[in-house]
Amino acid sequence: MTQVAQEPVTGANGVQGKAFAPEYQGALGSLSVNSSLDDVLAKGIEELRAAEEAGEQEEMARCGVAVAEAYRRLGRIAEADRAWKASYRAARSADDVGAMAWAVWSGGTLARQRGAFSLAYRLLGLAAELGKQGDDVVARGYSLAGLAETGRIQGDYQAVGELHEQLLAEARSRGEARHTVWALEGIAQMHRNTGSYDTALALFEEAAETAGTADDVRGRAWALRGIADVVSVRDGDAERALALLSEAELDCRRMNLPSALAYNHKMRGNVLYRAGRYPEARDTYIHALDEFSSMDEPRGTALSRLGLAKSLARLGRDRSETAAELAALRDALDRIGLRHAREMVGKAAAELGVGPLPGEPTTTAETPR
Repeated sequence: MTQVAQEPVTGANGVQGKAFAPEYQGALGSLSVNSSLDDVLAKGIEELRAAEEAGEQEEMARCGVAVAEAYRRLGRIAEADRAWKASYRAARSADDVGAMAWAVWSGGTLARQRGAFSLAYRLLGLAAELGKQGDDVVARGYSLAGLAETGRIQGDYQAVGELHEQLLAEARSRGEARHTVWALEGIAQMHRNTGSYDTALALFEEAAETAGTADDVRGRAWALRGIADVVSVRDGDAERALALLSEAELDCRRMNLPSALAYNHKMRGNVLYRAGRYPEARDTYIHALDEFSSMDEPRGTALSRLGLAKSLARLGRDRSETAAELAALRDALDRIGLRHAREMVGKAAAELGVGPLPGEPTTTAETPR
């Protein structure tokens, strides 16, 4: 019998309950959304081994998803890849379509993290279909959200903007706080990247408030990062932005969220750069670059390289070296398929006076900083 992930219920006046982690299933269903990844991994491996010894394929599948997600979020890519595939095999053996959906969702999310966007689209699309077949509305919702996030990261806002809004409405109607926070942050990020700073700030602040009420520490940390970005670029308020990032960093460290922490540090570099504090920005980007490289995270690696190249240019690096670095970054981002980030490289070249880059036309597209 298919085990459908439990949905939260909206309370009185539409107030949402506490955030929960639907990827923690079976014997791990009691784990909090705020459980440290080390704890999730240790408990997941323990329960997975017990299920294996008992020959319980469905429980193996359910515990395997949590193990795969813990590995992925810790940046242990090869282990995450093996874990989600093992979870899928166990779910298929148990004829548990809902568990199959969750396993493939984890695989698709891992593919996106690794920069394999075509594979991410295929896996997340399959996961959404399996969620529908297995009558697991949460698995389907998370898979559709994964598709939306993949398109947003690539900069295809027109294609996924409506889907983000649809998923936000569905999450609110189910009272699912964690998914509501995710959707708010995604929509906010698109507004921020297209220059609608006031709207972006309001959405990030709503996400932070919703996450705080729901005790979603991870979601709040990402929302604070978004608020810091907007107050830095819109208001030039570096000190407030840095304070927000420091607050978020404490939560990232407490929960051992290496990817979120690396993006926090990359944003700190952005704030310092905008404030003209180039030596500090350089050092911060180097630190973030090391973090992303250790996790084999190509998007964060490329964005940190871009920030570092800009900082070094401001500190007197030779123009030809800066142009060569930006051209290499442009090509790397083309291979990954990150359209918005690629446009940022062109803007950086124009800002630093080193364009047009080799292979570029004489005009450079402008995007909001």
